[in-house]
Amino acid sequence: MTLVAIDLGTTNSLISVFTENGSKLIPNALGSVLTPSVVGLNNANEIIVGEEAKNRLVTHPKKTFARFKRYMGTNRDFRLGRKTYRAEELSALVLRSLKEDAERHLGHDISRAIISVPAYFNDVQRKATYAAGKMAGLHVERLINEPTAAALAYGLNTKEDENTFIVIDLGGGTFDVSILEIFEGIMEVRSSAGDAFLGGEDFTDAIVKEFSEQIGTPFEKLDGKSQGLLRDLADKAKIELSEKDEVGVNFNAGKNPVKLSLDKAKFESITELLIKKLRMPIQRAISDAGLRAENIDRVVMVGGATRMPLIRQHVTRLLKLFPEHKLDPDQVVALGAAVQAGLVDRHEALEDVVMTDVCPFTLGTEVTVETRSGFDTGHFQPIIERNTVIPVSRVVTNSNLTKGQTQVNLHIYQGESPRVKDNVLLGSLNVNLPRNMKEHEPFDIRFTYDVSGVLEVLVTVQSTQKTNRLILEGNPGSLSQDEIEKRFKQLEKLKVHPKDKMENATIIARLERAYENQLGDIRKIISHRLTEFQGVLEAQKDTDIELARKELSEWLDQIENMDIF
Repeated sequence: MTLVAIDLGTTNSLISVFTENGSKLIPNALGSVLTPSVVGLNNANEIIVGEEAKNRLVTHPKKTFARFKRYMGTNRDFRLGRKTYRAEELSALVLRSLKEDAERHLGHDISRAIISVPAYFNDVQRKATYAAGKMAGLHVERLINEPTAAALAYGLNTKEDENTFIVIDLGGGTFDVSILEIFEGIMEVRSSAGDAFLGGEDFTDAIVKEFSEQIGTPFEKLDGKSQGLLRDLADKAKIELSEKDEVGVNFNAGKNPVKLSLDKAKFESITELLIKKLRMPIQRAISDAGLRAENIDRVVMVGGATRMPLIRQHVTRLLKLFPEHKLDPDQVVALGAAVQAGLVDRHEALEDVVMTDVCPFTLGTEVTVETRSGFDTGHFQPIIERNTVIPVSRVVTNSNLTKGQTQVNLHIYQGESPRVKDNVLLGSLNVNLPRNMKEHEPFDIRFTYDVSGVLEVLVTVQSTQKTNRLILEGNPGSLSQDEIEKRFKQLEKLKVHPKDKMENATIIARLERAYENQLGDIRKIISHRLTEFQGVLEAQKDTDIELARKELSEWLDQIENMDIF
C-alpha cells in the first residue's frame, strides 16, 4: 500500500509520494498542488474545504475558518453552523480532502501517511496531529519535522558533499530553524529551535493594524465582512511589497471607499518586533549545535513567508550568507517528506541515504531539592536534553526523599523550563521501594526515545533490581504492543552505559596502564585526562564520546610508543 507524505500547513497543505523518479506532488481536483487549509460551510450548510472555502473567507467570515493549525492541541472551539470543531477536527477535514485527491490521482485507496509538523510542536500538538490523521482515515506512521523534510529535499542532491547548513522555515503560522550536517553520505540533524506562534500571518496582522489606523476604526469594531475584506487586502499588500516599493488598495466596505497605502519603509517599521523575534531561535539552534555563525556553509529558506525581501535581507545580514531558494518554498517540505516516506518504505532509489533526527524538546522528571529552609518541590531534572540525536538512551540515579519512604511517584515532563509547572506532563509511574530506615534508597531512571516518538521509562531499584516500566507513545495506538517490544529490543544496545561499552572501557584501561607506567608530571596529565574522559562518558553524548575516544587513542599511541633508546 502506497505511503503518502503530507505537508499540513497553516496556510496551504500539500500531498506527495516518492516514485522511481523522485518526489512527486499530487494535484487536487482543481489541478493545483496547493490546497488552502481552510474549512467552511456553503449555502446548503455543507462542509467545504480548500479553494472553495477560501473564496468565502471574505464574504462569509462567520462560516469559514483558516489558520486553525495554530490551535492544535488546545481546547479552542470553532463554531460552524450548529456544530463546534476543534483544530484537529478541522485539520482532519483538510487531510481527508488531500487523501481523496491522492486516491483519485493514484487510482487506489490510501491509508498510510507521514505528516510534517513544525519542529517546535510539543507532545500535545503532535498527538493532536496524529489524532487528525486518524479521524481522516489515515494510519500516521511517522511525523517528520518540517525543516528536516526541507533538508532532505535539498540535501538529497548534494549528499556527497560535506557541509553544514541551516534551514530557516517561516510558514504561515510557525517559525522553525534546524542545523544539519552532510558528511560521508549521512544527513544528520544537529539541532532545532523555533517559535510555534510566529509566521507570515503575524506580518499580515501588522498590516491589518496599520490599515485599521488609516481607516480610523479599530479592527475589532469592524463587522465580520469588513474584517475579512481588510485582512484580504492586507495579505495582497504584503505579497505586492515583495515586488514594489509602495502599494495602494481600496477599502470599499462602506459608502465612502478609503484609499489605503503602505511602503517598504513603513512595513519594516511596523514589523520590527517580529523581525527581532526571528533572531533568538536562529541563535539558539546554532549554539545548541556547538557552532558559530561562521561555521555555517549554506542557508536554505523554506515557507511562503520567506518570499518577503525583508526576511531574506535580515537573514543575509545575520549570517553573512545569501540564502538558497532554488526549490519552491511552498513545496519543499512536501517534497522532502516524500523522501522520508521513501526511506520508511526502503525504496531502492534511496538505499545509500541515511538520515538522523533529534529530540526537539528536553525530556525529564520532576524532583524535589533541599534548600536552607527545607524541601522545595516542582523542579525539572533533564534526562534526554533537546537536540540529542535519536534513537537515544540515557540514565540518571535518584533516591527517595526521606529514609523509610516506600513509594515514589515519578512524573515525566517535556520542556525547557526549570519548573515543571511550565512544562508539559507526559505521564506518571509509581515505584515501590523496600523500607530502609538507615539510608536513602537509590534507583536508576532510564529514558529510551525512539524515532517514532515512543518514550520508554525504566526505573530500577538498585537494592532489589526490580524494574518498573512505562511506555509513552507519541502516536497512541498506532503501534501494537508487539511492534513496540520489537522496536525496543532493537534498541537494547543503547541501554548499555557508555562507560561499560568495550571501546570506552578499553580506553580507560589503557589510561590506567599508562598511569602505572609513568611518573611525575606526565602521570598528573594522564590522571587529568582520565577524569575528563569519565566526565564525557557520564554526559552520555555519543558524538562527544567518539571524538574524545579518538583523540585519546592517538595521544596514548604516542605515550605507549615513546622510544627511550
